[in-house]
Amino acid sequence: MPSWTHLVRFIAVEDSQVHLGQLVDTTRDVGRDSVDGVKIAVKVVEGTIFDGRVTDDILHVKQLLAPVTQEQCSYIRCLGLNYIDHAQEANLPLPKAPILFTKPRTALAGPYPATINIPKCAQDDTSDYEAELCLVIGKSGRDIPEEEALDYVLGYTASNDVSARTLQLITAQWSFSKGLDGSCPIGPVLVAPSVIKDPQTLSIKAIHNGTTVQDGQTKDMIFNIKKQISYLSQGTTLEAGTLFLTGTPAGIGYFKQPRVVLRDGDEISIKIDQIGTLVNKVRYESR
Repeated sequence: MPSWTHLVRFIAVEDSQVHLGQLVDTTRDVGRDSVDGVKIAVKVVEGTIFDGRVTDDILHVKQLLAPVTQEQCSYIRCLGLNYIDHAQEANLPLPKAPILFTKPRTALAGPYPATINIPKCAQDDTSDYEAELCLVIGKSGRDIPEEEALDYVLGYTASNDVSARTLQLITAQWSFSKGLDGSCPIGPVLVAPSVIKDPQTLSIKAIHNGTTVQDGQTKDMIFNIKKQISYLSQGTTLEAGTLFLTGTPAGIGYFKQPRVVLRDGDEISIKIDQIGTLVNKVRYESR
């Protein structure tokens, strides 16, 4: 297992190169610090996210990147309608089995200054946010028992399941409407299971232009993370590097009165206990 506990991928002040690093001060919200211009010190990690070794060499963060690259990400699996309060606000019955959709690797993006780019096809005032706990599978497995499921988790981070609602609602399949380029920002830090021993005890919030619009608890998942991993590994190999977006609590913009949508220049943040804040600005693409 890797020796890091709070892993960031970043461009360094000292050499403008991409590195992996272990946060020196793990009590800080590195996502907010990056936006606010606070100096961030890290110990260089040698190796990859899967086998990295923390060294004593110190660098400083110039820019945070997604903790997992598109090349390392083998698959993005997403659960829909997986919080009790979200099912209630949608006036839908609780699902009997996990509802799965997927995103392509091209949806993967990082924290600020990376932006959520809304393409022309979704610039209709229905682009929406969904605050989600994201986990990264650290070793490949198949037919994984629930009691062993968390042993396959490399780490946890924050994610935003950006959704184009018009495109979503004209079809029963959600992958296209939720899989646009850059529609899956993750970060700012990947936190090891040795720190987050029980992922069902975390608060999760979405903050839109300074206003909290989602305020949930991971204990309210319909299918907890152990069940998700076990169920989705039935007859199916979960490869190392697979991402799970584990569902969103109540408060999405589509169901608010008046509706809340992502518009050009907006700031949307996802804040999760023990992980910190994933911050992104919204940018409407011009072409």
